[in-house]
Amino acid sequence: MRVHLFCASSSPGCANYGLKHLAREGEHLHPLGSQFIMQDFYMDDVVSSVESAEKDIKLAQEAHQLCALGGLRLHTFVSNDKAVLETIPPSECAVDVTAVNLSLSSQPLERALGIYWHLEHDNFTFCVIVKDQPATHRGILSTVASLFDPLGFLAPFFLKEKIVLQEMCRNGMGWDDPLPDGLQPGWEHWKADLVNLEKIEVPHCIVPAGFGRITRREIHHFSEASMRGYGQCSYLRFENDQGDIHCSLLMARSRVSPLKVTTIPRLELTVAVVSVAVNDMLKEEMNLADAEAYFWTDSQVVLGYINNEARCFHTFVANQVQRINRSTPPQQWQYIPSDENPADYTSRV
Repeated sequence: MRVHLFCASSSPGCANYGLKHLAREGEHLHPLGSQFIMQDFYMDDVVSSVESAEKDIKLAQEAHQLCALGGLRLHTFVSNDKAVLETIPPSECAVDVTAVNLSLSSQPLERALGIYWHLEHDNFTFCVIVKDQPATHRGILSTVASLFDPLGFLAPFFLKEKIVLQEMCRNGMGWDDPLPDGLQPGWEHWKADLVNLEKIEVPHCIVPAGFGRITRREIHHFSEASMRGYGQCSYLRFENDQGDIHCSLLMARSRVSPLKVTTIPRLELTVAVVSVAVNDMLKEEMNLADAEAYFWTDSQVVLGYINNEARCFHTFVANQVQRINRSTPPQQWQYIPSDENPADYTSRV
């Protein structure tokens, strides 16, 4: 056999390996296209952003030519820039883009890894189409799982329903047991509020147009915990040569507190570790190795753990502190009052 079966469990891994191998082999011919394939592909979708239309045109051309070397057809291109789309053959563009003749005036939404991208306004939106599910453990879990939010823009909203699911597990409810009267109002209110998600718009471009030359980049991570949940959010702060400053939300995370009773300081320490892991991931995936990282928490106990070098801690605390110190020096950790901490929204209902 000279091909892989479509339904074999190994086929997706082999396909991705072949694509990355092709990118490495053609790196000397098409460096921009090779970087594009190596870093921005996720399964058979790819999402990327560049500084200018000229670079975008070159990127699309190199990626198309590089894939052609291996007999692969890279197609269904879409862009929010009309000049870029005009350089790509109509047969290689997404169908709904060619249907509007590149007018960019009434383009439909494009899906990008589960999030909807509005080309005309260049922002991310959420289109919620939820089937009517019964108010049972199975129905609620099906509804929550049908909403995809990889970057955590809706983290505060999802935390409320995660808590309902946790309460159902705490009470030992079966998959098809009806929701108790005490949890019913919260579920109905959350479900009715789903329509308001379509009003949320997140700018696709992290750096606003015409911002100028960037002289400094910083990543700020905020963490917060409560007895109901804990979470963190990360912002990218830019400063240009004129002294102007702009901040953009990169991502957020929220989780319910464990069923096993634990202390607030331990939860604060746990979410501090989450912030460190997010920082490592963002620096690698977004090429932010030169950006200075700052970590903010409203827990003086956590700051004491991180800055304490003379005391031996219990195993849990020692492991968490060791993970934090392995990636960040104590000088990067700062205190922020609770009422000024934006991560407070990811941990409370």
